[in-house]
Amino acid sequence: MKKTLVSMLVVAALLMVPMMAIGAEGAVSGSIQGFMCVTQGKVCPIGKEDPMAAVENVFVLLVDAATGEYYFVPNVDRAVLARHINQNVKIDGTVNIKMKSIKASDIYVNGKKVWSANWEDELYNSVLGGFPNKGP
Repeated sequence: MKKTLVSMLVVAALLMVPMMAIGAEGAVSGSIQGFMCVTQGKVCPIGKEDPMAAVENVFVLLVDAATGEYYFVPNVDRAVLARHINQNVKIDGTVNIKMKSIKASDIYVNGKKVWSANWEDELYNSVLGGFPNKGP
């Protein structure tokens, strides 16, 4: 009886791992850094954010420099992320641990919302007449 219960718990836990890797709503905090800096184990130079923004093509949310934990934010333009290099940022959205990515819904800097997917949608709808490739 005890072995069966333990076996069932192990199987249930293993079945949940792929679901967690696929994506879960949540918030992740860290700092915006250049991908090249992160993969070389460096922090973007403080005080040289503008030159860094010109040199880097991809920016990520660095969560833990000691372990090298970072996340791509593919649905946010690099210009938005570049504006917040070396700042403490919280990103709300769908986290995909397996792919090291966050589909952002909102971005906060020092507790103030600075970007939102809803803001972009509203802008596209009001100024540009909607998304050309989206359905009704």
